[in-house]
Amino acid sequence: MSHHIWLIVGPTASGKTALSLEMAKKLNCPILSADSRQIYIEMNIGTAKPTSEILKKQKHYFINHISIKEKYDVNTYETESKHLLEKLFETNTHVVIVGGTGLYIKALTEGLDPLPDSQIHVRKFYENLLKEKGIESIQHLLFEKDKAYYNKIDIHNPRRILRALEVIEITGMPISEQLTGIQKKLPYHIHEYYLCPDRHILYKNINDRVDEMIQLGLEDEVKNLLPFKEFQALQTVGYQEFFQYFEANLSKMEAIEKIKQHSRNYAKRQITWFNKFSHGSQFKSVEDALFHFNQELLS
Repeated sequence: MSHHIWLIVGPTASGKTALSLEMAKKLNCPILSADSRQIYIEMNIGTAKPTSEILKKQKHYFINHISIKEKYDVNTYETESKHLLEKLFETNTHVVIVGGTGLYIKALTEGLDPLPDSQIHVRKFYENLLKEKGIESIQHLLFEKDKAYYNKIDIHNPRRILRALEVIEITGMPISEQLTGIQKKLPYHIHEYYLCPDRHILYKNINDRVDEMIQLGLEDEVKNLLPFKEFQALQTVGYQEFFQYFEANLSKMEAIEKIKQHSRNYAKRQITWFNKFSHGSQFKSVEDALFHFNQELLS
């Protein structure tokens, strides 16, 4: 029996959730999330999770999967998600996978090279360097330690740089020399849909989404997470800005505008990633993608 993955990727606020729900309903199948923040139980409004009503109606996996207090990384996700797919395909012909975390998607669909686990003291050293001297300091350090990897990655993504420096420190080897580039593709038929609206539409969607998050109570959600503000899971857009507000480094209005700005910046980085790594058809809207999806089902 042929097994099919319907993979939906794209930047934040592009309509991925709406498309995934329509596809899953039509295919009568579960949805597997590839979002590195929706995976956490305590992070709801700021991660734009599907509502509790939606989660009750449509089976989702890797949403509300673990606590922010637990250790979790992309290698764990790769192992767990591949094992889950095997189980799901025992009783399903189709599975929808949706998310905007490029590295999670790449890990699941192509596999990653094994790299050492994070070491807190090493990570903290480079995080403090970033905090004290800015992103240019860690960019320069990575260029010195591994020019090949520096030229390969998005150097405006501090998490990628921090992880690279950590691996180099732990192993004593350039990370570029540890990546084989050998893909371990899934043995399923993958239909990939890349949602990428025109920039002005996407940015309006992002701004509107942030306003909705504020109305839904993002401020209180972040306030309740203040005791955990140093946790890795919370080093992300929507939470960091409000932490600064609570520490009186930003006004509330400034925090909200920063969330919008940083969300747009994040969307640009996602687009850069998917323009490079996506193997699917690109669509400007959910409606266009659904039309293609229905045509594909008929063919």
